[in-house]
Amino acid sequence: MTERKATYYRVLADGKVLCTLCPQACRLDEGESGRCRGRVARGKELYTVNYGQVSALALDPIEKKPLYHFHPGSLVLSVGTVGCNLRCQFCQNWRIAHDEADTEFISPEKLVALAVGAKVQGNIGLAYTYSEPLVWFEYIFDTARLARRQGLKNVLVTNGYLNPEPLKELLPYLDGVNLDLKGPDAFYQKHCEGRLAPVRKTAEQLVGRVHLEVTSLLIPGENDGPDAIEDLVGFLADLDGKIPLHFSRYFPQYRLNIPPTPLSTLEQAYRLAREKLDYVYIGNVGDPVYSRTDCPRCGAVLVERSAYGVKLDGVKNRHCAGCGEEVDLIL
Repeated sequence: MTERKATYYRVLADGKVLCTLCPQACRLDEGESGRCRGRVARGKELYTVNYGQVSALALDPIEKKPLYHFHPGSLVLSVGTVGCNLRCQFCQNWRIAHDEADTEFISPEKLVALAVGAKVQGNIGLAYTYSEPLVWFEYIFDTARLARRQGLKNVLVTNGYLNPEPLKELLPYLDGVNLDLKGPDAFYQKHCEGRLAPVRKTAEQLVGRVHLEVTSLLIPGENDGPDAIEDLVGFLADLDGKIPLHFSRYFPQYRLNIPPTPLSTLEQAYRLAREKLDYVYIGNVGDPVYSRTDCPRCGAVLVERSAYGVKLDGVKNRHCAGCGEEVDLIL
């Protein structure tokens, strides 16, 4: 029930199977699994081994993804599998990304039915999250198409480490994406066994086609310097200065024991980012000042957030109650 022939691969002249789903480009001998642990070569073909295998399922606030400008105050049925195609030393979900975890098979039809049933609780759709959802590509593709037919939203919380062609195929069924931009290229190589360029390419494909927000976990001495912040902010500003950027406070996790990010570092990054971006937030600090949405025109508070509670008192008829500016929120 869990295996399906993979969509993106080709057989090389030496008989190895090349996975073409993501930039890792795993070259696999018979019986060998890819870096993501979700694909295995068999008989000169590539198969998924995690299709429908669910490690986590919960009805979450949309703000937890984090998505602050996408149906604020709503809930989304969030689902994850196992595996990841990066090896981040600071992984926050390493038990399902890199360790062995219990799973349960849930078919696309059953998952969509669960999401439809949760509409009475305020559910707007499905969020593919927790582990890296793109290593679950075939399952997400099948599920997202069914969800779209039922009027559900499809949300992706991802590291963005995907090749352009599969992303192009999936894009028509996506509504919102939170993309993790981790740091400069040297940071990706040192801490994640990956590269920055493919993730930026993903951002370029997403912008203007889905609702896009970006998260960056700031780790002291690794990706939190002014040059790194300015490079990230400049890239996003060139794409669209209205992309919400979430700086997240790091705490020691998995294989990295660097002390937590000082609040002063996060505040400095916040100030630098606000010079070019309209919407900047700080997560994992517990201060509602850094999670509220202000009108970029007049500065009035549009949305207040506290412990995932949301107040939209500053929004009237999809406009700022203070100055009448149309808000950059999907309501």
